[in-house]
This record gives sequence, C-alpha cells and structure tokens, in this order.
Amino acid sequence: MTDRILPLEGVLNFRDYGGYATTSGGTLRRGRLYRSAHHGRATDADLAAMADLGIAVIVDLRRPNERRREPSRRPQGFDGQVIESDLGDVDDDPWWSFVRQSDLSEEAFRQYLMDYYRNAPFEPRHVDLYARYFQALGEADGAVLIHCAAGKDRTGLLAALTHHLTGVSREDLIADYLLTNVAISFEQRMPLMVQAISEGAGREPSEAAVRVAMGVDEAYLLQALAAIEAAHGDLDAYLEAVLGVDQALRERISARLVG
Repeated sequence: MTDRILPLEGVLNFRDYGGYATTSGGTLRRGRLYRSAHHGRATDADLAAMADLGIAVIVDLRRPNERRREPSRRPQGFDGQVIESDLGDVDDDPWWSFVRQSDLSEEAFRQYLMDYYRNAPFEPRHVDLYARYFQALGEADGAVLIHCAAGKDRTGLLAALTHHLTGVSREDLIADYLLTNVAISFEQRMPLMVQAISEGAGREPSEAAVRVAMGVDEAYLLQALAAIEAAHGDLDAYLEAVLGVDQALRERISARLVG
C-alpha cells in the first residue's frame, strides 16, 4: 500500500489512488488518479515531480478563503484544467469557528468530524466540485489530481466515491482512506498544528487531541456513506441524482480508468 505514496517535500499526503481490483475483474489503472494536501508550500522539486505525472486536471476542493490563504503553486507551463468553486465564500470557516469555541478535547474533535462527514456529501460547494470532477473523469486526456487542505476529509470522501463508482471493494476503499494516517507524517506536522490551533483558540490542545484532528477514522467515512444511503437509498442513486453521474458517464469513466 505504501508504494502509492509519493514522498514530496512541501506537499503532504500525495498519493496514487489507483491500482485496486474491481468487481468487473479489472484493475483501476495507476497513474491516472492522484490525491494530496494543498500545494501552497510545494517546492520547486515538488513541482518538477508533479510535472512528470501527466496531470491534465486539478480539482481544488478548498473554500475560497483557504485558497487565498495558501495560493497553489503549479508546475511551470501547466495548462491543464483547474476546477474550483467560490460557493460559500466567507472570511471564516466552520473549522476555525469550532476551534475557538471548543474545549479542544479528543472527543470534541472526534464529534466535530463525525458531524462534518454526516453533512459533507450534501454541502453545495462539495456537490458542485464533485459533479464537475466526475465530468472531468469522463473527458480528460491525462491524470486527474484532487486535493483539499490536508487531503484527508473532502478529498477522502471523493476518492471513496470514485472507488465505489469504478467497482473497488468497500474493504479497499476504506483501506485507501485510512492510508492518510501513514502518509501525513504526524510527527512532522504536530508542532505546526499545535501552534496553529493554539493561536486560533488562545489555548493549547493536547497532542492526543491534535492527533485526532489530523487523522482519519473508518467511522468518519462510514458516517458519510450511511448519510448518503439514508437520504438516497444507495451510493449509486446519490451519484446519479445529486452528482449527475448517469449510466453513460459511468461507462466513460470505467473505460478510461479500468483496465
């Protein structure tokens, strides 16, 4: 599993989420699907490595204020499609509002994430971005890269939906989701995350609580999938009714990604 992680310098959690067996008897192709954290701190070496991946589409799942705070760096000469959304443009965001009001306990962070995942599939900005991403999967000539700030929640849900759509097993899509806990380098990021939360909240969280905030848990993803199933019956109905992934688009995506 860890061979799919690309060890870049300033872009965390960068990895290929292809390579899994599908129910059709094929394999989700490698080198077509990438996911990561934001690219605002990408080094020149990172950009050179990314330029070699043949990326045709970048989907930036962040809020507008996040993009302003950490503008993305792109490889020199990059002329691919960039998909972004300005829906819900606010100066603040729910995460930092929560941090300021929270007791910063492990349970508080866990409950925040459970609530977040319950609502994430229906957030208008996510619906907009996810729908355009799936259209791009059926049309783009080249690899597609999705990312948010940490590359774990918004990105993790979208990768899981992609895996489901292409016939990857529930076991494998969960395993790919949990790979974030290996790829994000807790020890490297912990001091910066503690500092950021301390400055935002005016008090210091425990490292155990920050580890919850930084990581992922199977229960989070299952919460999102259960919310989708409760609202629409199953994931396929959600993909079609909410994200516009009809049978023709499914077939185009499968033809492009499954070999």
